[in-house]
Amino acid sequence: MKAVVEALCAPENQDRTFVERLAADGSGPETFTYARMRAWSDEARRALRALGLPAGTSVGLVAGNGPEWVAADLALLREGLVEVPVPLAFSGEQAASLLRNVSVCLADEAGARKLVDWGLDGSATVVHIARHRGEDVDDLVDLVDLVDFDDFDDLEEAGTDDGEDRIVKIIHTSGTTGAPKGVKIRSHGLGALLASLDSVCPPGIFDRYLSLVPFSLLIEQVTAVYLPLVRGGRMVLLPDSVSLLGTAGSRADDALAWLRAGEPTAAVLPPAVVSALDKAVRGSGADADLVFGPGRRPFLMAGGAPVDADALVRLDGAGLRVHEGYGLSENSSVVSWNTTDHWRPGTVGRPLPHCEVRVSEGGELLVRSTSLFAGYTVEDPTSRPVDEDGWLHTGDRAEIDPDGAIRILGRLKNVIITGHGRNVSPEWVEGRLRTCPTVVDAVLFGEGMEYLTAVLVTSGAEAAADGEAVRQARAYAAEHLAETDRPERFLAIPDDKAMRERYFTVTGRPRRDLIFDEIVRREPAATR
Repeated sequence: MKAVVEALCAPENQDRTFVERLAADGSGPETFTYARMRAWSDEARRALRALGLPAGTSVGLVAGNGPEWVAADLALLREGLVEVPVPLAFSGEQAASLLRNVSVCLADEAGARKLVDWGLDGSATVVHIARHRGEDVDDLVDLVDLVDFDDFDDLEEAGTDDGEDRIVKIIHTSGTTGAPKGVKIRSHGLGALLASLDSVCPPGIFDRYLSLVPFSLLIEQVTAVYLPLVRGGRMVLLPDSVSLLGTAGSRADDALAWLRAGEPTAAVLPPAVVSALDKAVRGSGADADLVFGPGRRPFLMAGGAPVDADALVRLDGAGLRVHEGYGLSENSSVVSWNTTDHWRPGTVGRPLPHCEVRVSEGGELLVRSTSLFAGYTVEDPTSRPVDEDGWLHTGDRAEIDPDGAIRILGRLKNVIITGHGRNVSPEWVEGRLRTCPTVVDAVLFGEGMEYLTAVLVTSGAEAAADGEAVRQARAYAAEHLAETDRPERFLAIPDDKAMRERYFTVTGRPRRDLIFDEIVRREPAATR
């Protein structure tokens, strides 16, 4: 991670804008230079040193997507402390599980309120990283003048260039229950990943990276914070009042407006936004100018769940190529990616230069790389083991094409075996049903059953109530899905905050067992 610190402190970067916060009312954005962010990071480091924390101490980071989060993250990285980022969307029980061994938390205003709501404010020392407000708004700017860029102003860099491989982050991942487990991320592993991605990314794409999802996700830390930093670019953040994708109140269609307003050079899109973009482009007569503005074509990346290959082909025909990839926290995020030199819709691309992949006899994708994690904080049945030869068992079914491109077929444990003995990959079907105009998400069931059932999450209550979403999905399935993959029964529920919090994880994965017990089982079979 030495490259990240060097980029933050490089004299030639100090006057450049590193963080830009868009305004909800269309007024001018709030901006923060590299110098200002470095000074802020230095102040957070001083506060941490005053607590006498030894290197390797775990420190919670409870903050929203803002310059506060970035300043705190860089302070922890530079001090050789272990960062434990906590999503603000977590429940109190989930947050307590992730913070159980943490005695100090860095928090912005929203994070401090959350710690109180969770009942955890008394269990840890809270270091506030909020900006000065009101009459003191310029205090942080004035602080920049005190920093001597020749000698780091009394703060030597700790834990960044001594050659030791350290645990730098503990990233949450979903377990078998609602309680998350932590993935231990190594400094050398994260550095290897960044170097590998930097080597395959085109120049200029991180000049204005638009961040749409929470920083608590490791992939967003890599693409929104570290790669723009290494490239001397900037991150563009949504207004405070706008819900991040994957959190309560967020809508994929809303992201399209910010993709236009933010004028980004790049963004990573969740699959639901790719589907929304596909629908918008089709609705505009494949005129991408109507979606992004005349001549604007940001570099778009996607991952996290299967993306419909037909949608990718349609978007590419409209001049909007989306580069799909695959990764997991256990590899410090990205494993493979469709690069500009090798774009194959329907695949997640070829492995990054630092990764090796192969498929086991049972069809499982195995990964070996220099960015693998250092284990979990808690082991459970969802843990992904690393065998004695250094291969990570991902739990994903895959095929590898002759040219090296990887096709993800679904989760090994999610494969549905119907009552007729047919194997069905739910993720594949769900990704295609999301292309229907009023369908935001879909969850497929059918283990041991005579027919498949699809639960559709609709973009509004009306689409669920009047049956429009079901009609669209049924028509799509009849035309595009094989009989073996085609649901016979459809259930529609509207997308809202309470539903998301109960039936989906903070990373957007469906809680299949709960959905089955509370929705599929309780609805009458007459809804077929």
